[in-house]
Amino acid sequence: MPSSSPSTPLDHARTREGSPAPPPPKQRDALLDNAKFLLIGLVVIGHAISPLENSRSAEVLYFWIYLFHMPAFVLISGYLSKSFDASPRRLDKLLTTVAAPYLVFWFLYALQSLWVGRDIPGSPLQALWLTWFLAALFVWRLTVPLWYRVRHPVLISIAISCCAAVVDLGTVMALPRILSLLPFFVAGLFLEPRHFAFLQRTWVRVCAVVTVAASAVATYLFLQPELHPTWLFWSRSLTDRDIELFPLGLPIRLFLLVTAAVLTAALLALTPRRATWFTGLGALTMYAFLLHGFPIRFAQYFGLYDHLSGLSGLVVVGVAAVGLTLLCMTPWVRRATSWAVEPKVGPLILRPSKPRSPQGS
Repeated sequence: MPSSSPSTPLDHARTREGSPAPPPPKQRDALLDNAKFLLIGLVVIGHAISPLENSRSAEVLYFWIYLFHMPAFVLISGYLSKSFDASPRRLDKLLTTVAAPYLVFWFLYALQSLWVGRDIPGSPLQALWLTWFLAALFVWRLTVPLWYRVRHPVLISIAISCCAAVVDLGTVMALPRILSLLPFFVAGLFLEPRHFAFLQRTWVRVCAVVTVAASAVATYLFLQPELHPTWLFWSRSLTDRDIELFPLGLPIRLFLLVTAAVLTAALLALTPRRATWFTGLGALTMYAFLLHGFPIRFAQYFGLYDHLSGLSGLVVVGVAAVGLTLLCMTPWVRRATSWAVEPKVGPLILRPSKPRSPQGS
């Protein structure tokens, strides 16, 4: 959704009839919309290239994307959740925009998984593939009022993330990812516009370019087969993988947290702050996020990846992934799928009854 036009003094004047004019509509932040679009593109590319086999380039790009793309998404989600106060209106919106799509797409992806011969979880309480993010967002937003009531919330969330690395949490409601990525959501809650303005300084952007380039080169040079991407999925504890806490377990967990934070800052520093041709698409990322998995899994099922390999295969899949991202946001796709992405569940939500008027009033 494009940003609305700037307000003027006339917007706050009274109308000719003397009644106050309505407040100007809240403006969207072009920086955040741009970042959301770029990140959803990386999400789709990451999922699209994961089935490529025997491709060193695809392996490196996949690992590099997963170093930061979901932590960055989580941080932005935290920033956009600042206003959640657990009021009835906010809870209703949480149910309609997060909980309802989670259930719809859990069943849709379960049906597709059964069709293509994949296993599915035992119940909707166990997130299925990319639905984990909706489950996590639901829980994170419910905790927002709590983080405004404690001292040092970011440090506490980091401690919780480290504790999650040493406890077997199972798979219910994507709890390992909820706790592991919690520091990014909490950090987003306490970010302010001045922090984003700081990232736009010239010297910071130069450092961001160097950081991104250095991380890509380091990934290419040092990525080894034993460094499994499971570290970057944040979905399993060290206990699950029989990894000792020291000297590798917790130090690597902390290193990955810091790396994700630095690369997230670099991404935001390099993201355009002004409106671009894709700024309006930043408001539609949920469509791309929830829909892109179907064609990717069908492509695997029908053997399309069997004809792709090496650098040429990576290029083909990357271009197709960008096209798929844009396709999922087109008006006709949104019209055809809005029943699932934005389900109408108003009749299922209990509305508070109006108090009765005193007799005789």
